[in-house]
Amino acid sequence: MTTLTLGSQALSYEWIKFRSVRSTMWTTAATAVLPLLGAVFVAATGSLQPDDTVLGGSLTLSVVAQMLAAVVGALVVSGEYSSGTIRTTFAAVPRRSTVFAAKATLVAAVMYVLALLSCSAAYLVGDAMLPEGRYAQGEPLPALFGIAASFAVAAVLGLAVGTLVRHSAGAVTTVIGVLLLPSLFGPLFGNAERWIAGLSPTAALEKLTQTSDATADTVGSLGPWPSLLLVTACTTALALAALVLLRRRDA
Repeated sequence: MTTLTLGSQALSYEWIKFRSVRSTMWTTAATAVLPLLGAVFVAATGSLQPDDTVLGGSLTLSVVAQMLAAVVGALVVSGEYSSGTIRTTFAAVPRRSTVFAAKATLVAAVMYVLALLSCSAAYLVGDAMLPEGRYAQGEPLPALFGIAASFAVAAVLGLAVGTLVRHSAGAVTTVIGVLLLPSLFGPLFGNAERWIAGLSPTAALEKLTQTSDATADTVGSLGPWPSLLLVTACTTALALAALVLLRRRDA
């Protein structure tokens, strides 16, 4: 069997499992719904600050939704270890690297498409319901593609953490901590704050939702796109490390 055929088989297998697990599907559904609920709530209550952008206000619950995307990534692998079905997975696809790549491709693609559709819909709702001309428009179109990418990165980060921790509750707790800690502890590192605080997909997401204000010259900020690139690079490195440990631990 060729590598391409094995990879296609693994991806198909992962998609079936993804749709069959209730916890994964419910968390995925919540990830899609939260941005829309946030847009409706903010528009209905008029709770935005004068310096908010339409995009930022519409995506007020996007950080929580992104955390759920990371939780989905963690559950995709840790749930299999907790239930013992990972043995069946490795029996069907013996190559650990192929299984990991299939899981990463699946969660990244699902969360990217889901976030792009959901966050775009949330922006359209906010743009229609918020008072015209009161809030800055920002740059919604390029930012939305970046926001969707940050969701995909968060999902892969969750997958890497789940691969390392292998316990569902522990993986979920750890990945949420990984998302929040850089922003919380960044100010403790003095001049390095802008780098430390930018290490989380959450930081990149928050910058992207306020693209009219978050520029590369903003104090304590790498800017939205450099932050997203940094987060993607760090997540890729962690995913590769998780893959190496997976192959060694299950050899």
